[in-house]
Amino acid sequence: MAEVINMPRLSDTMEEGTVASWLKNVGDKVSEGDILAEIETDKATMEFESFHEGTLLYIGVKEGETTKVDELLAIIGDEGEDISGLISGGGSAATAPAEKAETPAPAKTEAPSASAAIPEGVTVVTMPRLSDTMEEGTVASWLKKVGDVVEEGDILAEIETDKATMEFESFQSGTLLYVGLQEGESAKVDSLLAIIGPAGTDVSGLAANFSAGGTTAAPQAEAAKAEAPVVAAEVAKEAPQAVATTTSNGRLFVSPLAKKMAEEKGVDLSQVKGSGESGRIIKRDIENFTPAAAVQKPAAAPTAAAPVVTVQGQEQFDEKPNSQMRKVIAKRLAESKFSAPHYYLNVEFDMENAIAFRKQVNDLPDTKISFNDMVVKACAMALKQHPQVNSQWFADKMRLNHHVHIGVAVAVEDGLVVPVLKFANELNLSQIGTAVKDYAGRARNKKLTPQEMEGSTFTVSNLGMFGIESFTSIINQPNSAILSVGAIVEKPVVKNGQIVVGHTMKLCLACDHRTVDGATGAQFLQTLKTYIENPVAMFI
Repeated sequence: MAEVINMPRLSDTMEEGTVASWLKNVGDKVSEGDILAEIETDKATMEFESFHEGTLLYIGVKEGETTKVDELLAIIGDEGEDISGLISGGGSAATAPAEKAETPAPAKTEAPSASAAIPEGVTVVTMPRLSDTMEEGTVASWLKKVGDVVEEGDILAEIETDKATMEFESFQSGTLLYVGLQEGESAKVDSLLAIIGPAGTDVSGLAANFSAGGTTAAPQAEAAKAEAPVVAAEVAKEAPQAVATTTSNGRLFVSPLAKKMAEEKGVDLSQVKGSGESGRIIKRDIENFTPAAAVQKPAAAPTAAAPVVTVQGQEQFDEKPNSQMRKVIAKRLAESKFSAPHYYLNVEFDMENAIAFRKQVNDLPDTKISFNDMVVKACAMALKQHPQVNSQWFADKMRLNHHVHIGVAVAVEDGLVVPVLKFANELNLSQIGTAVKDYAGRARNKKLTPQEMEGSTFTVSNLGMFGIESFTSIINQPNSAILSVGAIVEKPVVKNGQIVVGHTMKLCLACDHRTVDGATGAQFLQTLKTYIENPVAMFI
């Protein structure tokens, strides 16, 4: 009997997974314990083994594709078994078995497309997104009224965004048949703004349907919207009146798109004759402009204006899909930052004794410890004395932990993982150093297990090896605190009333004010100072 394999939950925070690679193909024999696929979770890429035997009959998620936990991943059963009912009930097919390719798919009744309801030649104009942060716009004024003839490049309206009031030009020609917003009214981006088409066309039904959410803009409008943000990005850099330039002969009218095209092509707008409304220079004027067609202008009197420098360049960028790890990191850090009331305590420790201590320890045979190992050990011992800092916040309770599990932040290609040193206060410096190196190496190869990244009660984040002197971190919830460790810096210090060369290290403790009061955090740092500035105290 066929078995449906769903996307497994491979970590406590996993909500969806990506198939990094399939190790079996449709038609392959599968034994219990065989590795079916490598699944990328929010924390690592893990091998997923089969708990069933049979033939791999169906693959529901291709390599590189993502699906939610418990969605159809694969089907295993007897060779030749009919699984069409399982596929239709478990999700859309991604890779159908070869032996079932001839089975006709169930007939689907498709709703008519939105564009089919739009009369020929009619274009729906929606509220444009004129800035990167714009969510809605207000019609400040209409420059055209219903019944007016509209040419491509004509200014339809002035739209007030969250940043400025900007002119919005038409990308279509025709008659303004309908206005969806009156002056002073606001609407969300992509809401109905106007309808343009052949004179006399009845668009009352279209307008009502669109307002009810049943119709979307025609393909021409979508193309126009795709072009509109480019214009808006250029205009948003300038004052609202920057859509036209001023010459000694008076105002020169030019649309935002035409102005941008002229700058890109190095066209002198004063030499272009506009064919738009009131002699306005529009897109087609720039497209059709040749130096030979330049308009002769009377010589202008010399002015003291500075020469205009035009920089030619091309904006370029790469887009990289967010990995599951990056998406979950973003979600969890945002939740922590915006739900936990963070506050920060900054200290600077004298590192002279710590430097001498580390040198003595590393002179011993087969021994190698880092300053980070010393900080982790010191934190573990200080946390035993200050359980409030070692606490966790939950919606209905606060947990004061008597065990110390320290998470050590490790940077990897896709983001950040936090392997956990369990019972860190019971480990010696050498054991801490060995464990951190092992975790860091396996983290970069995505070989950590979920269990090795769970259960932390406190976190240490160290950027000192990158030369960062001080920084703040976001608490790894439900923990109450995280320690940011900076670089050891050689600098002048005052000792016994004398300025001498010393070595210091800055640390920043981020605390959740719901669980850790300021005085409590300060007392923890005083204890930590004792251990780090006098490492021998950790062994007394």
